[in-house]
Amino acid sequence: MELSPEDRVLIDGLAGRVVRMGLVVPAILFLESSKPLSFLGSQVMVFFEPFVTTFFTAEAYTRASRLMEDRENVELLIQRIEALEAEAQEVRAREKRARKEQKKTKGRT
Repeated sequence: MELSPEDRVLIDGLAGRVVRMGLVVPAILFLESSKPLSFLGSQVMVFFEPFVTTFFTAEAYTRASRLMEDRENVELLIQRIEALEAEAQEVRAREKRARKEQKKTKGRT
C-alpha cells in the first residue's frame, strides 16, 4: 500500500513525539512485539477512539489506526523513530563537544 503524503507526515509526527518524550526504547519494544497483532491492535484503537479523541483530533487518530493495520507501516514507524533518535543523539553529541571545547577555551584564559 502506497502511503499518501499526509500519512507520511502523520508517521513522522508520531515518531517525533516518541523521540521528544524520551520513549524510544519502550515504543520500539511495544511496536516490535505487537507487529504480529497489528490488525487486532488497530481494531482496539477503533474501540477506544471516543475516549482518545478528547486528546487528539479524530481525523489523525482514525488515520493512525488505519495505518497500524498494516505491518509494513508499523515497521516504517519503527524506522522513523530510530532515524530521528539517531539524529537527536548526533545533535546532543555535537552540543556536548561544543560545551567541552568552550570549557577548554575558558580554562586557557
